[in-house]
Amino acid sequence: MKHGRKIVKLQRKQDHRDALLMNLTCSLIEHRRIRTTLAKAKALRPYAEKLVTLGKRGTLHARRTALSSLRHKDMVKTLFEEIAVASKDRVGGYTRITKLGQRRSDSAPMAYIEWVDAYVPKAAAAPEPEVAAEPVAEEAAPAKAPAKKKAAPKKKAAAAE
Repeated sequence: MKHGRKIVKLQRKQDHRDALLMNLTCSLIEHRRIRTTLAKAKALRPYAEKLVTLGKRGTLHARRTALSSLRHKDMVKTLFEEIAVASKDRVGGYTRITKLGQRRSDSAPMAYIEWVDAYVPKAAAAPEPEVAAEPVAEEAAPAKAPAKKKAAPKKKAAAAE
């Protein structure tokens, strides 16, 4: 009987499988969407979603637990500050798997796995449009236009020898 055997082994030993899932999760956090095989995406989903649940807690213990799984401080920081914050209203189901069809070389089923609540990094957020200023009265003297610099004379190509 197969009671309580929910771990997908992916034909790897435990250490290799843990490293694979850690690397896939770091790539998912960094790139927001990755393309992988369907089996790896299905194995990654519970691993990544448990880390988002830790990120939603936001405690020091949760941060250290996530760090022990991911082993990358910058990825844990991104997880806690951007991804978990974007998913704070969601109870579960933080990832989405989209099937792509078969890979050309070996016909392995491929899929995209991505975050459902796509977060926008702070640096890439578009600034709000500014309100147009009122036109300046014509009475004010227009500023003198800056003088244009003359283009440097082009050097003549040396005579062909």
